[in-house]
Amino acid sequence: MFKKEYLENGIPVVMEPFKNVHSVSLGIWVKVGSRYERPEKNGISHFLEHMFFKGTKKRTARDIAVEIDSMGGDLNAFTSRENTAFYIKVIDQYIEKGIDLLTDIFVNSVFPAAEIEKEKKIIREELKMVEDTPDDYIHDLFNQTVWGRDGIGQSILGRRETITSFTRDDILSHIRKYYGTKDIVISCAGNFDPESLVEKFNRRFRGLWRGTETKTGTPPDFRRNIKVYPKELSEAHLCIGVPSLPYTSDERYVLFVLNTILGAGVSSRLFQEIREKRGLSYSVYSFTASYFDTGLWGVYAGVSRKKVREVAGLIITEMMKLRDTLNEAELDRAKKQLKGNLILGLESTGNRMNNIARQEIYFGRYISPKEIMKSIDMVNLKQMKDLAEELIIKESFSITAYGDVQKNILDGVL
Repeated sequence: MFKKEYLENGIPVVMEPFKNVHSVSLGIWVKVGSRYERPEKNGISHFLEHMFFKGTKKRTARDIAVEIDSMGGDLNAFTSRENTAFYIKVIDQYIEKGIDLLTDIFVNSVFPAAEIEKEKKIIREELKMVEDTPDDYIHDLFNQTVWGRDGIGQSILGRRETITSFTRDDILSHIRKYYGTKDIVISCAGNFDPESLVEKFNRRFRGLWRGTETKTGTPPDFRRNIKVYPKELSEAHLCIGVPSLPYTSDERYVLFVLNTILGAGVSSRLFQEIREKRGLSYSVYSFTASYFDTGLWGVYAGVSRKKVREVAGLIITEMMKLRDTLNEAELDRAKKQLKGNLILGLESTGNRMNNIARQEIYFGRYISPKEIMKSIDMVNLKQMKDLAEELIIKESFSITAYGDVQKNILDGVL
């Protein structure tokens, strides 16, 4: 049963305790990510995320690593465009130790200068790894095509020149600006006692300050563009998309169903047409990316460099005809698929912890699985056709290609 409490300093604690598991997932979420960074400090949120694991007032980096392995648990973090999260998953008998370790790195990290310089090298290697993984890197390039080189369009990892410039003062300044209590959410799911858990977090978070820097700005414009990035690769990579809905849109469930029909799963239109029928791609799927104030609905495909133009045309055709060819059988299948995925996801305490954290950050309230499934069931054919007509406009498409292709490969596709 979901519970929400507040620490003495005002931090919300969202909790889903249940007894039929032997694990606990605990997360500390901060409402800051790469979209809020100044271009000259791009990557600082992700860099700081790494630095929290480099030693505290009472633990060295090795102590942290040994302790989490000794519990058989998982201690990690991730940065997105709007949030940074630090989390730990342990078996329930280690919950006290887990809270102590997670809160120690969050509150008492010391950011040694030597570790800062070492981490710059590590993240530069991470950049190389992403750039050598083209089916990941194409999404960074696509975001840049769509949103530009600042705000949402910025890379989460940052750029080589910005990473090299980071100092300890930059790290501390970022913490002062964005790591106050107004921008923190604590999320917990699994086998634990809520009252005891809140008391433990209260003890450890008493010293945190309240004020944070206001994050302001207007929604970014979606840029209609075609960008081709030539590189010698054995396969070419495509992203094609249109502007979409913010995270909290009332039409989000309609979009989820539409996206499922278009390209989520092996029975989707794109998978069946491009892979199964024509054999033009091993990996092809559609995806949604939603933010506080805007969104993106896109398609990815990895294809032979000789087939880039053909596959781009097929994707656009499938999207353009979606409105007029939707049917009740697809609607029913997509609803069942979404609800099944939801139920399977709830078997993981980590997924539940992530889910209730995002609900608190974006909605400020709990949305139960029952409410979500009811909302999915209420989606009808007219709603889907209306939203498809609203979003899928030929003049709105943006395309990015990456691989061993000519700069003009996509001329005239739109």
